[in-house]
Amino acid sequence: MTTTQTKKQPLQWMEGVPFSDESYAFEFLRTLGAAYFGGADAIECLETAGRITEGDGESWYREWLETAQRLHGIADECSAAGHAVSAREAYLRAGNYYRTSEFYIHADPSDERHLEAARKSRDCFVEALELFPYPAQPVAVPYEGTTLPGYFLTTPHADGVAPLLILMTGFDGTAEELYFMGGAAAVDRGYHVLIFEGPGQGMALREQDLLFRPDWENVVTPVVDFALEQPGVDPGRIGLLALSMGGYLGARALAFEHRIKAGIANGGVWSMAKSVEDLLGPEQCALAKSNPEQFNADFEALLAVPKVKWFYEDARWKFGVDSPAQLLEALQRYTMDGIVDRIRCPMAVVEAEADLFMAGQPQMVYDALTCEKVLIRFTADDAAETHCQCGAAAICMQRTFDWLDDVLER
Repeated sequence: MTTTQTKKQPLQWMEGVPFSDESYAFEFLRTLGAAYFGGADAIECLETAGRITEGDGESWYREWLETAQRLHGIADECSAAGHAVSAREAYLRAGNYYRTSEFYIHADPSDERHLEAARKSRDCFVEALELFPYPAQPVAVPYEGTTLPGYFLTTPHADGVAPLLILMTGFDGTAEELYFMGGAAAVDRGYHVLIFEGPGQGMALREQDLLFRPDWENVVTPVVDFALEQPGVDPGRIGLLALSMGGYLGARALAFEHRIKAGIANGGVWSMAKSVEDLLGPEQCALAKSNPEQFNADFEALLAVPKVKWFYEDARWKFGVDSPAQLLEALQRYTMDGIVDRIRCPMAVVEAEADLFMAGQPQMVYDALTCEKVLIRFTADDAAETHCQCGAAAICMQRTFDWLDDVLER
Protein backbone atom coordinates (compact mmCIF):
# COMPACT_ATOMS: atom_id res chain seq x y z
CA MET A 1 0.00 0.00 0.00
CA THR A 2 1.42 3.39 -1.01
CA THR A 3 0.13 6.87 -0.20
CA THR A 4 1.06 9.45 -2.86
CA GLN A 5 0.47 13.17 -3.37
CA THR A 6 0.82 15.62 -6.27
CA LYS A 7 4.30 17.11 -6.57
CA LYS A 8 5.25 20.75 -6.21
CA GLN A 9 8.75 22.18 -6.52
CA PRO A 10 10.98 20.68 -3.77
CA LEU A 11 12.75 23.07 -1.38
CA GLN A 12 10.00 25.69 -1.60
CA TRP A 13 9.85 25.43 2.20
CA MET A 14 13.04 27.52 2.31
CA GLU A 15 11.24 30.57 0.94
CA GLY A 16 9.85 31.47 4.36
CA VAL A 17 12.97 30.67 6.41
CA PRO A 18 15.44 33.43 7.40
CA PHE A 19 18.51 31.62 6.01
CA SER A 20 19.56 30.91 2.44
CA ASP A 21 21.92 28.01 3.19
CA GLU A 22 19.88 24.80 3.31
CA SER A 23 21.64 23.47 6.40
CA TYR A 24 21.08 26.63 8.44
CA ALA A 25 17.54 26.90 7.09
CA PHE A 26 16.73 23.33 8.05
CA GLU A 27 18.19 23.58 11.55
CA PHE A 28 16.22 26.76 12.15
CA LEU A 29 13.03 25.03 11.01
CA ARG A 30 13.86 22.03 13.17
CA THR A 31 14.00 24.23 16.25
CA LEU A 32 10.93 26.28 15.39
CA GLY A 33 9.00 23.11 14.55
CA ALA A 34 9.11 22.06 18.20
CA ALA A 35 6.69 24.91 18.92
CA TYR A 36 3.75 22.59 18.14
CA PHE A 37 4.48 20.70 21.37
CA GLY A 38 5.78 23.63 23.40
CA GLY A 39 9.48 23.48 22.56
CA ALA A 40 9.82 26.89 20.92
CA ASP A 41 8.04 30.18 20.29
CA ALA A 42 8.02 31.91 16.91
CA ILE A 43 9.34 35.37 17.80
CA GLU A 44 12.02 33.92 20.08
CA CYS A 45 13.30 31.89 17.13
CA LEU A 46 12.99 34.65 14.55
CA GLU A 47 14.73 37.26 16.69
CA THR A 48 17.51 34.83 17.52
CA ALA A 49 17.97 34.03 13.82
CA GLY A 50 18.14 37.75 13.06
CA ARG A 51 21.25 38.06 15.24
CA ILE A 52 23.11 35.17 13.58
CA THR A 53 25.75 35.54 10.88
CA GLU A 54 24.86 32.80 8.41
CA GLY A 55 27.59 30.21 7.97
CA ASP A 56 29.30 31.22 11.22
CA GLY A 57 28.97 28.35 13.70
CA GLU A 58 30.28 30.51 16.54
CA SER A 59 27.58 33.08 15.86
CA TRP A 60 24.93 30.34 15.81
CA TYR A 61 26.18 29.02 19.14
CA ARG A 62 26.43 32.41 20.80
CA GLU A 63 22.96 33.69 19.86
CA TRP A 64 21.01 30.51 20.59
CA LEU A 65 22.87 30.20 23.88
CA GLU A 66 21.86 33.73 24.83
CA THR A 67 18.20 32.96 24.13
CA ALA A 68 18.42 29.66 26.01
CA GLN A 69 19.96 31.32 29.05
CA ARG A 70 17.29 34.03 29.09
CA LEU A 71 14.48 31.46 29.00
CA HIS A 72 16.28 29.33 31.58
CA GLY A 73 16.28 32.30 33.93
CA ILE A 74 12.57 32.87 33.38
CA ALA A 75 11.89 29.20 34.08
CA ASP A 76 13.82 29.31 37.35
CA GLU A 77 11.98 32.46 38.45
CA CYS A 78 8.59 30.95 37.66
CA SER A 79 9.48 27.75 39.49
CA ALA A 80 10.63 29.61 42.58
CA ALA A 81 7.39 31.61 42.58
CA GLY A 82 5.27 28.47 42.36
CA HIS A 83 4.05 29.03 38.79
CA ALA A 84 4.43 25.41 37.72
CA VAL A 85 2.89 25.60 34.25
CA SER A 86 4.85 28.71 33.29
CA ALA A 87 8.05 27.12 34.59
CA ARG A 88 7.44 23.90 32.66
CA GLU A 89 6.81 25.77 29.43
CA ALA A 90 9.93 27.92 29.78
CA TYR A 91 12.13 24.93 30.70
CA LEU A 92 11.00 23.08 27.58
CA ARG A 93 11.85 26.01 25.32
CA ALA A 94 15.16 26.74 27.03
CA GLY A 95 16.20 23.10 26.73
CA ASN A 96 15.46 23.04 23.01
CA TYR A 97 17.41 26.25 22.45
CA TYR A 98 20.41 24.85 24.36
CA ARG A 99 20.29 21.79 22.07
CA THR A 100 20.21 24.03 19.02
CA SER A 101 23.10 26.20 20.21
CA GLU A 102 25.75 23.48 20.11
CA PHE A 103 24.88 22.05 16.70
CA TYR A 104 27.73 23.59 14.68
CA ILE A 105 30.57 23.45 17.24
CA HIS A 106 31.48 19.74 17.06
CA ALA A 107 34.70 20.23 15.10
CA ASP A 108 36.59 19.62 18.34
CA PRO A 109 34.86 17.02 20.56
CA SER A 110 37.08 18.16 23.44
CA ASP A 111 35.45 21.61 23.30
CA GLU A 112 33.59 21.65 26.61
CA ARG A 113 31.01 24.15 25.36
CA HIS A 114 28.92 21.63 23.46
CA LEU A 115 28.95 19.22 26.41
CA GLU A 116 27.89 22.01 28.75
CA ALA A 117 25.07 23.06 26.42
CA ALA A 118 23.92 19.44 26.04
CA ARG A 119 23.88 19.00 29.81
CA LYS A 120 21.86 22.17 30.26
CA SER A 121 19.42 20.98 27.61
CA ARG A 122 19.00 17.73 29.53
CA ASP A 123 18.75 19.50 32.90
CA CYS A 124 16.02 21.84 31.64
CA PHE A 125 14.04 18.90 30.30
CA VAL A 126 14.33 17.03 33.60
CA GLU A 127 13.12 20.15 35.44
CA ALA A 128 10.17 20.28 33.06
CA LEU A 129 9.40 16.57 33.57
CA GLU A 130 8.93 17.16 37.28
CA LEU A 131 6.15 19.61 36.41
CA PHE A 132 4.33 17.42 33.88
CA PRO A 133 0.67 16.64 34.69
CA TYR A 134 1.40 12.90 34.49
CA PRO A 135 4.25 10.64 35.71
CA ALA A 136 7.42 11.16 33.69
CA GLN A 137 10.98 10.49 34.77
CA PRO A 138 14.53 9.80 33.58
CA VAL A 139 15.53 6.13 33.31
CA ALA A 140 18.74 4.18 32.89
CA VAL A 141 18.46 1.13 30.62
CA PRO A 142 20.92 -1.68 31.45
CA TYR A 143 23.28 -2.22 28.51
CA GLU A 144 26.51 -4.23 28.26
CA GLY A 145 27.89 -3.41 31.70
CA THR A 146 26.68 0.17 31.65
CA THR A 147 23.36 1.95 31.05
CA LEU A 148 21.71 3.98 28.29
CA PRO A 149 19.99 7.25 29.21
CA GLY A 150 16.32 7.82 28.51
CA TYR A 151 12.88 8.76 29.78
CA PHE A 152 9.69 6.89 30.59
CA LEU A 153 6.41 8.78 30.13
CA THR A 154 3.22 7.28 31.57
CA THR A 155 0.10 8.23 29.65
CA PRO A 156 -2.89 9.43 31.69
CA HIS A 157 -5.22 8.42 28.83
CA ALA A 158 -5.41 4.68 29.45
CA ASP A 159 -6.99 2.43 32.06
CA GLY A 160 -4.81 -0.45 33.16
CA VAL A 161 -2.29 -1.62 30.58
CA ALA A 162 -1.53 0.52 27.54
CA PRO A 163 0.46 0.16 24.34
CA LEU A 164 4.09 1.25 24.44
CA LEU A 165 5.99 3.36 21.94
CA ILE A 166 9.76 2.99 21.94
CA LEU A 167 11.19 6.18 20.50
CA MET A 168 14.71 6.57 19.15
CA THR A 169 16.66 9.15 17.22
CA GLY A 170 19.41 8.89 14.61
CA PHE A 171 22.65 10.66 13.75
CA ASP A 172 22.38 13.94 15.64
CA GLY A 173 19.15 14.02 17.68
CA THR A 174 18.76 13.81 21.45
CA ALA A 175 16.39 12.05 23.81
CA GLU A 176 14.98 15.39 24.91
CA GLU A 177 14.21 16.43 21.34
CA LEU A 178 12.29 13.19 20.82
CA TYR A 179 9.60 14.42 23.20
CA PHE A 180 8.68 17.01 20.56
CA MET A 181 9.04 14.55 17.65
CA GLY A 182 6.73 11.79 18.84
CA GLY A 183 6.75 11.54 22.61
CA ALA A 184 4.10 14.13 23.37
CA ALA A 185 1.91 12.94 20.49
CA ALA A 186 2.10 9.34 21.70
CA VAL A 187 1.16 10.22 25.29
CA ASP A 188 -1.84 12.18 24.01
CA ARG A 189 -2.95 9.09 22.07
CA GLY A 190 -2.81 6.75 25.05
CA TYR A 191 0.69 5.29 24.70
CA HIS A 192 3.28 4.88 27.39
CA VAL A 193 6.57 6.09 25.91
CA LEU A 194 10.13 4.87 26.40
CA ILE A 195 12.71 7.23 24.91
CA PHE A 196 16.37 6.19 24.83
CA GLU A 197 19.75 7.21 23.46
CA GLY A 198 22.06 4.50 22.14
CA PRO A 199 25.74 4.42 21.22
CA GLY A 200 26.75 7.42 19.12
CA GLN A 201 23.82 9.47 20.37
CA GLY A 202 23.28 12.20 22.94
CA MET A 203 24.72 11.61 26.37
CA ALA A 204 25.59 7.98 25.62
CA LEU A 205 28.22 9.49 23.31
CA ARG A 206 29.10 12.65 25.21
CA GLU A 207 29.40 11.25 28.73
CA GLN A 208 30.13 7.56 28.10
CA ASP A 209 32.10 7.68 24.82
CA LEU A 210 29.87 5.01 23.26
CA LEU A 211 30.31 5.15 19.46
CA PHE A 212 27.86 4.08 16.77
CA ARG A 213 27.57 0.38 15.99
CA PRO A 214 25.75 -1.14 13.00
CA ASP A 215 24.30 -4.18 14.83
CA TRP A 216 21.56 -2.15 16.52
CA GLU A 217 19.59 -5.24 17.54
CA ASN A 218 22.12 -5.53 20.35
CA VAL A 219 20.98 -2.10 21.51
CA VAL A 220 17.22 -2.47 21.09
CA THR A 221 16.91 -5.93 22.66
CA PRO A 222 17.99 -4.70 26.13
CA VAL A 223 15.67 -1.73 25.66
CA VAL A 224 12.75 -4.09 25.05
CA ASP A 225 13.81 -6.16 28.08
CA PHE A 226 13.69 -3.01 30.19
CA ALA A 227 10.39 -1.87 28.69
CA LEU A 228 8.67 -5.12 29.59
CA GLU A 229 9.61 -4.58 33.24
CA GLN A 230 7.74 -1.25 33.38
CA PRO A 231 4.27 -1.22 34.97
CA GLY A 232 1.28 -0.93 32.67
CA VAL A 233 3.04 -1.97 29.45
CA ASP A 234 1.07 -4.29 27.17
CA PRO A 235 3.65 -6.73 25.75
CA GLY A 236 1.41 -7.43 22.77
CA ARG A 237 1.28 -3.79 21.69
CA ILE A 238 4.80 -2.42 21.38
CA GLY A 239 5.71 -0.08 18.54
CA LEU A 240 9.04 1.43 17.51
CA LEU A 241 9.38 4.88 15.95
CA ALA A 242 12.88 5.61 14.63
CA LEU A 243 13.90 8.95 13.13
CA SER A 244 16.47 9.97 10.52
CA MET A 245 19.50 7.62 10.65
CA GLY A 246 17.34 5.72 13.10
CA GLY A 247 15.49 4.61 9.99
CA TYR A 248 18.43 2.27 9.42
CA LEU A 249 19.18 1.51 13.07
CA GLY A 250 15.58 0.77 14.02
CA ALA A 251 14.85 -1.28 10.91
CA ARG A 252 18.03 -3.30 11.46
CA ALA A 253 16.90 -4.03 15.03
CA LEU A 254 13.43 -5.11 13.87
CA ALA A 255 15.00 -7.73 11.61
CA PHE A 256 16.14 -9.57 14.74
CA GLU A 257 13.97 -8.33 17.65
CA HIS A 258 10.51 -9.75 17.02
CA ARG A 259 8.81 -8.73 20.27
CA ILE A 260 8.11 -5.35 18.67
CA LYS A 261 4.78 -5.54 16.84
CA ALA A 262 5.06 -2.56 14.45
CA GLY A 263 7.78 -0.24 13.22
CA ILE A 264 7.96 3.23 11.69
CA ALA A 265 11.14 4.31 9.89
CA ASN A 266 11.06 8.07 9.35
CA GLY A 267 12.70 8.09 6.90
CA GLY A 268 13.70 4.84 5.37
CA VAL A 269 17.45 4.32 5.06
CA TRP A 270 18.84 1.65 2.73
CA SER A 271 22.49 2.52 3.20
CA MET A 272 24.29 5.19 5.18
CA ALA A 273 27.11 5.11 2.65
CA LYS A 274 24.70 5.82 -0.21
CA SER A 275 24.03 9.37 0.99
CA VAL A 276 27.74 10.14 0.77
CA GLU A 277 28.12 8.28 -2.51
CA ASP A 278 25.23 10.23 -4.05
CA LEU A 279 26.97 13.46 -3.05
CA LEU A 280 30.45 12.50 -4.28
CA GLY A 281 29.72 10.35 -7.32
CA PRO A 282 31.01 6.86 -8.21
CA GLU A 283 34.47 7.96 -9.37
CA GLN A 284 35.34 9.68 -6.10
CA CYS A 285 33.97 6.78 -4.07
CA ALA A 286 36.11 4.36 -6.05
CA LEU A 287 39.09 6.65 -5.37
CA ALA A 288 38.44 6.31 -1.63
CA LYS A 289 39.38 2.63 -1.96
CA SER A 290 42.14 2.83 -4.56
CA ASN A 291 43.87 6.01 -3.38
CA PRO A 292 42.55 7.14 0.02
CA GLU A 293 45.19 9.86 0.38
CA GLN A 294 44.03 11.54 -2.84
CA PHE A 295 40.38 11.06 -1.88
CA ASN A 296 41.01 12.76 1.46
CA ALA A 297 42.74 15.66 -0.27
CA ASP A 298 39.91 16.07 -2.78
CA PHE A 299 37.35 15.98 0.03
CA GLU A 300 38.82 19.14 1.57
CA ALA A 301 37.14 21.26 -1.12
CA LEU A 302 33.71 20.03 -0.02
CA LEU A 303 34.22 21.31 3.52
CA ALA A 304 33.27 24.77 2.26
CA VAL A 305 29.66 23.51 2.09
CA PRO A 306 28.16 23.93 5.59
CA LYS A 307 26.15 20.70 5.64
CA VAL A 308 29.14 18.67 4.42
CA LYS A 309 31.49 20.28 6.94
CA TRP A 310 29.04 19.69 9.78
CA PHE A 311 28.36 16.08 8.78
CA TYR A 312 32.00 15.12 8.39
CA GLU A 313 33.18 16.73 11.61
CA ASP A 314 30.29 15.21 13.55
CA ALA A 315 30.63 11.78 11.93
CA ARG A 316 34.39 11.61 12.48
CA TRP A 317 33.71 11.87 16.21
CA LYS A 318 30.68 9.57 16.38
CA PHE A 319 32.10 6.74 14.26
CA GLY A 320 35.62 6.99 15.67
CA VAL A 321 37.43 7.61 12.35
CA ASP A 322 40.26 9.93 11.35
CA SER A 323 39.68 10.67 7.66
CA PRO A 324 36.95 10.91 5.00
CA ALA A 325 38.11 7.63 3.45
CA GLN A 326 37.86 5.86 6.80
CA LEU A 327 34.38 7.32 7.32
CA LEU A 328 33.15 6.06 3.94
CA GLU A 329 34.55 2.62 4.74
CA ALA A 330 32.83 2.59 8.16
CA LEU A 331 29.49 3.62 6.67
CA GLN A 332 29.49 0.61 4.33
CA ARG A 333 28.53 -1.56 7.31
CA TYR A 334 25.29 0.38 7.85
CA THR A 335 23.11 -1.19 5.18
CA MET A 336 19.82 -3.09 4.99
CA ASP A 337 21.08 -5.18 2.07
CA GLY A 338 20.66 -8.84 2.99
CA ILE A 339 18.78 -7.97 6.18
CA VAL A 340 15.57 -6.16 5.24
CA ASP A 341 13.64 -9.33 4.35
CA ARG A 342 14.04 -10.59 7.92
CA ILE A 343 11.61 -7.97 9.24
CA ARG A 344 8.32 -9.67 10.12
CA CYS A 345 6.21 -6.97 11.80
CA PRO A 346 4.15 -4.41 9.85
CA MET A 347 6.33 -1.49 8.73
CA ALA A 348 5.59 2.10 7.79
CA VAL A 349 8.38 3.67 5.74
CA VAL A 350 8.23 7.46 5.60
CA GLU A 351 9.52 9.42 2.62
CA ALA A 352 9.98 13.19 2.46
CA GLU A 353 9.94 14.76 -1.01
CA ALA A 354 12.64 17.33 -0.19
CA ASP A 355 14.78 15.20 2.12
CA LEU A 356 18.27 16.66 2.30
CA PHE A 357 19.97 13.48 3.45
CA MET A 358 18.40 10.27 2.12
CA ALA A 359 16.60 11.06 -1.12
CA GLY A 360 15.27 7.95 -2.85
CA GLN A 361 16.21 5.55 -0.08
CA PRO A 362 12.76 5.12 1.55
CA GLN A 363 11.41 3.71 -1.73
CA MET A 364 14.32 1.26 -1.84
CA VAL A 365 13.53 0.03 1.67
CA TYR A 366 9.82 -0.19 0.95
CA ASP A 367 10.34 -2.16 -2.26
CA ALA A 368 12.61 -4.68 -0.52
CA LEU A 369 10.39 -5.32 2.51
CA THR A 370 8.50 -8.63 2.44
CA CYS A 371 6.34 -7.97 5.51
CA GLU A 372 3.08 -6.00 5.65
CA LYS A 373 4.09 -2.48 4.68
CA VAL A 374 3.01 1.04 3.80
CA LEU A 375 4.93 3.93 2.23
CA ILE A 376 3.81 7.24 3.75
CA ARG A 377 4.94 10.03 1.46
CA PHE A 378 5.02 13.69 2.50
CA THR A 379 5.26 16.36 -0.21
CA ALA A 380 5.12 20.09 -0.75
CA ASP A 381 1.37 19.75 -1.21
CA ASP A 382 1.23 18.56 2.40
CA ALA A 383 3.55 21.41 3.51
CA ALA A 384 5.53 18.56 5.08
CA GLU A 385 8.27 17.76 2.57
CA THR A 386 11.28 18.28 4.85
CA HIS A 387 13.46 15.64 6.49
CA CYS A 388 11.44 13.99 9.29
CA GLN A 389 8.69 16.54 8.52
CA CYS A 390 10.39 19.16 10.67
CA GLY A 391 8.04 22.11 10.96
CA ALA A 392 5.02 19.97 10.08
CA ALA A 393 4.40 18.06 13.30
CA ALA A 394 0.61 18.08 13.05
CA ILE A 395 0.24 16.19 9.77
CA CYS A 396 3.26 13.98 10.50
CA MET A 397 1.83 12.82 13.82
CA GLN A 398 -1.65 12.40 12.36
CA ARG A 399 -0.64 10.14 9.50
CA THR A 400 2.00 8.06 11.26
CA PHE A 401 0.09 7.53 14.50
CA ASP A 402 -3.18 6.79 12.73
CA TRP A 403 -1.38 3.94 10.99
CA LEU A 404 0.24 2.73 14.22
CA ASP A 405 -3.05 2.91 16.13
CA ASP A 406 -4.76 0.77 13.52
CA VAL A 407 -2.00 -1.86 13.49
CA LEU A 408 -1.66 -2.24 17.24
CA GLU A 409 -5.40 -2.29 17.94
CA ARG A 410 -6.12 -5.31 15.73
